[in-house]
Amino acid sequence: MSQAVVSQESPVSLTGLLVPLADRTLLVPNVAVAELIPYRTPQAVPGAPAWFLGQVQWRDLNLPLLSFEAASDGAAQVGAGARIVVLNALGGREHVRFIALLVQGIPRSIKVDADLARAELALAPLELDAVELGDVQARIPDLVGLEQCLADAGLI
Repeated sequence: MSQAVVSQESPVSLTGLLVPLADRTLLVPNVAVAELIPYRTPQAVPGAPAWFLGQVQWRDLNLPLLSFEAASDGAAQVGAGARIVVLNALGGREHVRFIALLVQGIPRSIKVDADLARAELALAPLELDAVELGDVQARIPDLVGLEQCLADAGLI
């Protein structure tokens, strides 16, 4: 009887999503995204930071809607192709299962492997790294840090 041998050299690939923002593209793991929904005007929260756009309804839940650009180093922008990505919360808070992120368009699925080429870009706050994916430079967001911003501001 012969045994199958798995090569140590076989590449491991994961599915990621290229998420378009107004001024950059994020690369997030496919499993981090729960759903893409149409943009809807959030319910404003008085006195909230500029990056916190308000609360949006999703599946009988009120989710905090954030602008990554504004939380990082830019300004919130709602363009013609605005949508909302519902992200699975990763911070380990029992009462926070999802957060919502303003995006500009439809995320695109991409296979990535361990041979990602780093992009020589200056990183903004809440960006862990930047990579080259063909003709796209994508930034890897700190999703736990984004959730921590909500906690620090007392919004979750």
